[in-house]
Amino acid sequence: MAEVRFPAWVLCGDYWHPTHVPRQGLEALGNNQFSFDYIENAQEWSAMRMSAYPLVVLTKSNNISSSDLSGWMTDEVQAAFADYVRQGNGLLAIHSGTADYADKPVLRGLLGGVFDHHPPQCLVTVEPLAGHPLCVGSQPFTLQDEHYFMALDDAQTEVYVTTQSSYGVQPGAWRRTHGDGRVAVLTPGHTLDVWLHPSFQALLVNALRWCAKLT
Repeated sequence: MAEVRFPAWVLCGDYWHPTHVPRQGLEALGNNQFSFDYIENAQEWSAMRMSAYPLVVLTKSNNISSSDLSGWMTDEVQAAFADYVRQGNGLLAIHSGTADYADKPVLRGLLGGVFDHHPPQCLVTVEPLAGHPLCVGSQPFTLQDEHYFMALDDAQTEVYVTTQSSYGVQPGAWRRTHGDGRVAVLTPGHTLDVWLHPSFQALLVNALRWCAKLT
């Protein structure tokens, strides 16, 4: 009998972030509990299609595609994401999945905060919180990346990773609940090297499992 994996829908690809980075990063997780389906053009998104998946990975800024910089996160789409999570589903936003959404109050509230700016690419140290259940298997590491500076709106959000560079310290990962569902955010990940680092892979798996209520 074929192994049944937990299905996740991955929204990826924008002007600044090519689709091969999250694809290769997620597929490198190997023989784990998840299967991933991808869409790169947000015009293919619909609330009905999303409802078929118990977990969404948002690693796409507010661009329809890599060649179409038009926004796709309308009021209707924001409301659908909020309802989706409220009903008990999971949402994991990674890197660009927090970008260009500062003026999208419903999605911003759902995530608990959004990208504000980043300095030029630099060495960024990712520091998991020792002993936190979503940091199991992950150790501090330093790689070249975009150091995302975040507007963290929800004071009750549980931050479990910080990021540090010569420009300062920022929240690097957090989790929160919304209704019956779960939301997690990972801010590193502009480069494939970051996605493929064993410590980031561990953070990915742990966040996926938590959002999917597999822990």
